Amino acid sequence: MQPFSLCPPQRLRHLRGVLTDIDDTLTAHGEIAPAALASLQALHDSGVPVIAITGRPSGWSEPFALAWPLLAIVAENGAVMLRRDEHGLLQREFSQADERVREANFERLQACAADVLQRVPGACLATDSAGRLTDIAVDHSEFAQLDAAQIAAVCAVMRAHGLVATVSSIHINGWIGEHNKLSAAIWAVPALLGEAFDPERWLYIGDSANDQLMFERLPLTVGVANIAQWAPRLQHLPLYVTQAERGEGFAELAQALLRARGSA
Repeated sequence: MQPFSLCPPQRLRHLRGVLTDIDDTLTAHGEIAPAALASLQALHDSGVPVIAITGRPSGWSEPFALAWPLLAIVAENGAVMLRRDEHGLLQREFSQADERVREANFERLQACAADVLQRVPGACLATDSAGRLTDIAVDHSEFAQLDAAQIAAVCAVMRAHGLVATVSSIHINGWIGEHNKLSAAIWAVPALLGEAFDPERWLYIGDSANDQLMFERLPLTVGVANIAQWAPRLQHLPLYVTQAERGEGFAELAQALLRARGSA
């Protein structure tokens, strides 16, 4: 990872938009940093669309999809897109369109969650679990603490049930299906902007293990400084890293992007 200060302005100047994680990238302890919120507004006012892609549940994300100056939030790791319509009302869309499939998957997810709690000592479901429609989440660092062996054990149980399992900065998420953060971008950009997703023209910023697919597949990626705690365990790192952590790191990126556009 190179310092983000070394990123050439010309790489930022012609970007179409920004894709961002939420937890510990925009927020700390579940609350958005004032600097990040101000930066989202500045990007919005300058015509730079920002789409958040998060492992957080639909229920948790809905008020922020209405309140924050984002084009949309794609929640539950690519399963649920939340956006405002022309009247400012919340619209919810699913990447798995068949309701019967989602209902069957929900039953499988609950069975897996029960098995995790039975087989992994110390495991507990995330406090936001009631708002989850298409996945399950086990808390490892938000309000509970699991060590590396416990995290690995939770992932193993999820995968034994046929789930995809990923680890964010706070939760272990499990779901059924092929959606992920990259498919979220491929789905959301055409739906929101009416144009194909071009990885060359979008920047991704994140902070943890569940951002690795984006770090691997997008040419221009950034980690906020707190990614340092995860870096030794990551196979794919972002190209750049900000000097500041969390929301202040996002603000650092936004300021550089806006300066680059202003100098064009």
